[in-house]
Amino acid sequence: MPKGNTKLLAAIIGAIVLVVVLIYAVPGLFQPAEQEQEALRVGVVLSVGGRGDKSFNDSAIEGLERAKEELGIEYSYVEPREVPEMEELHRLFAQEGMDLIIGIGFLQGDAISKVAAEFPEQRFVVVDTVIDLPNVKSLVFREHEGSFLAGALAASLTRTNNVGFVGGMQIPLIAKFQKGYEHGVEHVNQLKGTNVTVQVAYAGTTGAAFRDPVKGKELALSQIAQGADIIYHASGGTGIGVFEAAAEKGIKAIGVDANQNWVQPGFIIASMLKRVDVAVFDAIKSVQEGVFQAGKHEFGIAEGGIGLTDLVNVTEVEKAGVENDAAKIQLIQQLKDTIPAEVRELIETLAQQIKDGEIIVRFE
Repeated sequence: MPKGNTKLLAAIIGAIVLVVVLIYAVPGLFQPAEQEQEALRVGVVLSVGGRGDKSFNDSAIEGLERAKEELGIEYSYVEPREVPEMEELHRLFAQEGMDLIIGIGFLQGDAISKVAAEFPEQRFVVVDTVIDLPNVKSLVFREHEGSFLAGALAASLTRTNNVGFVGGMQIPLIAKFQKGYEHGVEHVNQLKGTNVTVQVAYAGTTGAAFRDPVKGKELALSQIAQGADIIYHASGGTGIGVFEAAAEKGIKAIGVDANQNWVQPGFIIASMLKRVDVAVFDAIKSVQEGVFQAGKHEFGIAEGGIGLTDLVNVTEVEKAGVENDAAKIQLIQQLKDTIPAEVRELIETLAQQIKDGEIIVRFE
């Protein structure tokens, strides 16, 4: 081999050795840049009543916002006015190839059943009903357990021995709230030898019953006129009217689904929390982590998905709800302070007994 070629070969070998050394000595130096992972895309069809109901839908939005902040997801939501719109909205999300599609509320059942069957590779979540398909996760709650606590609280605090319940649409799901509430009242009657009665009224038989605050106020005023001094509602946006009636007539109310104690400061003594936000967040996280499982997933007091709001201290949610208005925060705290210690202890005891299976709450 000519001398010049020998030098050239040595130089090439030296360069190769140098590259190999650099590869091992400086990890990642010649590694291709990692591609940024695309954000998980979630499409959400809210229940009738839409965002701003300060209840069921807003709780779902809280879960989505938490997922956006903590998991880096992107989400889009739509607000159907009527049930027939839901099917096409789900279909549009499926056609867009969303990583997950969520339907909020039992009214979504038929729509998701049809669209999920059409798009078997698409993942769906439905809240408040069960759909038996291999690509649908069904999130349901034992609302009657939290409603039992609401009934026990109302029966312990009423001064007229007369409390009320206002439901939205007259269906088995909302009847679970009613039956649990009545059972809680009956339980306190047995414990204390009292005779508290429950008035019951529903806003209607269609989805519109969840977005009719005028009707809610009308029903509440009627119950107040007949002696009710505490009213629990399970009626979505219709409950805003219940709160207005309570404030107008100086009685107390109990909220539902989300923490609603701030809506009418000083008049809403507690709210029955149905942690739709937690269930929605967990469902999204399961997709991101690759552990999504279809089937029925149930949340009650034992799972931390159901309960009452803090009966002692003003929470951050309540402070944010009144935009940190000191006067309104004081009103909320003053109302909590009227709850006797023995009543708080009773509610804690009952919650533990339900958790331990010592009390089985009636729901039908």
